[in-house]
Amino acid sequence: MSPVIAPAVRADIAELRQLYYAVYGPHYPVALGTDPAEMARLIADPHSLWLVTRRADTGALTASAAIRGEAGSRTGRLEGIAVHPEHRSAGLAAALTEALCAGMLDTGRLDSVYATVRTVSAGPQRVVARNGFRPLGILPNAVDLSTRETLALYARHADGVLDRRIPVAEVPAPLMPLLRTSESALGIEYPGVTATARPLPAAAPHTAVERLEVIEAPAFVRRRFRERFPHAEGWFYPLHTANVLLTPEDGRFEVYAYLNRAGGYGSLLTAHPDPAAAAAHLEPVTRALARAGAGYVEALVPLAHHEALSAFLAQGFVAGALYPAMRADGDGFHDYVVLSRSGERIDFRGVAVERPLQPYLDCYVSAWASTHLPTSSEVAS
Repeated sequence: MSPVIAPAVRADIAELRQLYYAVYGPHYPVALGTDPAEMARLIADPHSLWLVTRRADTGALTASAAIRGEAGSRTGRLEGIAVHPEHRSAGLAAALTEALCAGMLDTGRLDSVYATVRTVSAGPQRVVARNGFRPLGILPNAVDLSTRETLALYARHADGVLDRRIPVAEVPAPLMPLLRTSESALGIEYPGVTATARPLPAAAPHTAVERLEVIEAPAFVRRRFRERFPHAEGWFYPLHTANVLLTPEDGRFEVYAYLNRAGGYGSLLTAHPDPAAAAAHLEPVTRALARAGAGYVEALVPLAHHEALSAFLAQGFVAGALYPAMRADGDGFHDYVVLSRSGERIDFRGVAVERPLQPYLDCYVSAWASTHLPTSSEVAS
């Protein structure tokens, strides 16, 4: 009997919470399946689409998934894929994913949709791959679901978007293997890109920032963020809203971040008066977020911003993913790099990786070793 696919409605919220508990247990760190108020907002959001499947005979919910969008952005996120344990292997996740993409990508509402996919098994990777999503990289230790899990980043683009990428002239040399991996995996090109070999910038002395104040007042931080950045030109981090502000006692810079304690991760969004003001102080900023509960910290940086990329690489961040054509700019699109640091030991032994994703894992392992392991000359000295 074919399932019935329909938009989620407010009356479904209680049953949806039961569905997500049945699938993920008590450790699901996403409000979509746990917070009734947030679930109601998403159902009513005109920029998003939430679909469910029901049994044709009883009307009972059997699966759920959503694409979340936001005003002013043409990048969406596929999230909350959940299939009731009694209805697995029936193709429900694939059917929902295809219906969501048809409603958001094929209609021109979005330019691309991304998904962060669990790697505890190969199943989630196969679901998104069968629906036109392609791997963009690895996010090691990205979320805490009772234990630290590595996620894979996948994306699907609307027709013609990847052909309108804005060329980049040069990138820091450590990023070249990731570019070559993306070329092979996605069938895109970076012609004429120069790998710059100039030294990475030095970090600020430890005494340069004696202490950072961490302000966790979400409403205040949002207001101040909007005052500092009234337009999107100064920042770009789709579907992340600043809820933490970090600043030294003299207030000479402000770093805005998103902190998710339930999932144990944080995202660096931007800094005021400009990102360069805090670039040399990424080490204390990352340590402060770690103390606040973020065992994983990531940053999203334009591939064309050489200085910003160099600053993150110099402070121990490793590039794990490359998102081509992520942000529209006139008739073209900018590529972005996902860089991350983990304060906990990274262990890939339990990771299930499908063949298309394997080159990204190999690339990350090599980049991590180059960043954090001593060279033979250092060992000899």
